[in-house]
Amino acid sequence: MATLVAMPRMRLKFTSFPPFLGQSYRPRRLSLFNGRRTFSVSASSAQDQVRVRFAPSPTGNLHVGGARTALFNYLFARSNGGKFVLRIEDTDLERSTKESEEAVLQDLSWLGLDWDEGPGVDGDYGPYRQSERNSLYKQYAEKLSESGYVYRCFCSSEELERMKEIAKLKQLPPVYSGKWASATDVEVQEELEKGTPYTYRFRVPKEGSLKINDLIRGEVSWNLDTLGDFVIMRSNGQPVYNFCVTVDDATMAISHVIRAEEHLPNTLRQALIYKALGFPMPYFAHVSLILAPDRSKLSKRHGATSVGQFREMGYLPQAMVNYLALLGWGDGTENEFFTLEQLVEKFSIGRVNKSGAIFDNTKLRWMNGQHLQALPSEELKKRIGEQWKRAGILTESEGSFVEDAVELLKDGIYLVPEADKGLSDLLSYPLHATLTSPEAKPLLEDNLSEFSASFIAAYDNGELLAALEEGHAGWKNWVKSFGKSLKRKGKSLFMPLRVLLTGKFHGPDMGASVLLLHKADKDGVVTPQTGFVTLDERFKKLRQVDWAALTKDQPLLETAEAVSN
Repeated sequence: MATLVAMPRMRLKFTSFPPFLGQSYRPRRLSLFNGRRTFSVSASSAQDQVRVRFAPSPTGNLHVGGARTALFNYLFARSNGGKFVLRIEDTDLERSTKESEEAVLQDLSWLGLDWDEGPGVDGDYGPYRQSERNSLYKQYAEKLSESGYVYRCFCSSEELERMKEIAKLKQLPPVYSGKWASATDVEVQEELEKGTPYTYRFRVPKEGSLKINDLIRGEVSWNLDTLGDFVIMRSNGQPVYNFCVTVDDATMAISHVIRAEEHLPNTLRQALIYKALGFPMPYFAHVSLILAPDRSKLSKRHGATSVGQFREMGYLPQAMVNYLALLGWGDGTENEFFTLEQLVEKFSIGRVNKSGAIFDNTKLRWMNGQHLQALPSEELKKRIGEQWKRAGILTESEGSFVEDAVELLKDGIYLVPEADKGLSDLLSYPLHATLTSPEAKPLLEDNLSEFSASFIAAYDNGELLAALEEGHAGWKNWVKSFGKSLKRKGKSLFMPLRVLLTGKFHGPDMGASVLLLHKADKDGVVTPQTGFVTLDERFKKLRQVDWAALTKDQPLLETAEAVSN
């Protein structure tokens, strides 16, 4: 078996492979592989520097799958002291837009995935947009033409469609029949003189196979007879994806190609082009797809799927990075909380799972909550305070009320925008709905009306307000004294207190809640449109309750709405 050294890091092994073919070679007898028609790609030693790339198409928003691919490339580069290259694959002229490109760059920057070379960052291997590299593609296409590896194909779209139909009837793969592969110079010249449009097709051996050792999937092989001669240049002069990618990766000295598994079939075409042009092969690592909970491919019908959407929903970039890293990778421990710096330290391509990863929105939301709690206290207060002011709940974004409110509510906040509901619920007083619910029956039967009368008296004589002025210690002392006067303690004391003060059965710490309501009333930081019910207004509502009607399962004589009017 002949061994052909491709580059310091990689060997390509072939059974027999002839040198590049000259123009004089007769196309009818062309054979790229002789003897045993099998060749394989295997790693032999490491290149001096790891170079990886993320190559998005600017035809839409950055999908979470693409973001994870970018992240894995970034982590691999950083953990190996290499370079992370960003290349824009904008050869789809009809769908590519500048707006999409800018959105992708913004999303990557937001995630903290800074690139070493690419748009806005000069390097030695630019330009970094495919639309600016057309002369390079034409140069290498001409090289393939001169060496006999590609030929002109003058088939019309109608002819190609008929070939597919015939292949389907014969239950054969829908591959090109090779009509123009053996055309004579005279036949080609006749079509050129008529001005017939043509594409350039790569000659694929009819027999043989390709074998690679994928860094994630292990050994992968393909039979060449399933491929057929494929187009590398369209009739309009535009290069096709597989040709561009191969030329770009080779001329940018990419050492490792880490990409989604949907690109795995492209490896066969690319390997043939690498060999034909004499380019060294990179290592390949194909990452599994991200799946929806029903194990179908994650798509828009499953909800938010783009990085931009999650950013707008209030997710933190560090939470997105942490969660995306865990979709198919782990460090071998039970730990799930990682910063970007920790991921760089821990990441290994060998620990990337080849099975599909399920995207779980509930897990992502929990992860965001963990990263929110990990923020410095001042930053957390600033983020939530600004959210409350922006939402029109508060007139100011900082101060003692904001600090106390954040401290009270933070454990129940997983996304910053969710803080709006937490504060709004605290400021509301749905007493009517609570007392008329089935859950209130045991409370009503436990002499809640008498409890309410004593509670109102404590407010009217100033005891409660005086206690609140003294802060937490004053509140605790008052509750203890009030409980003794009623011979109540534990749940029989605290549950009716919570319902009458907050209008709810459940909520954050009651003492802190009441003190915060008292402070909101004094400081005047709540906007009028929020629907804040002050302590004074709450006691007015309590005085209007018809307890006799409630105990008889009758509606209140006056609803909360009527009282508030």
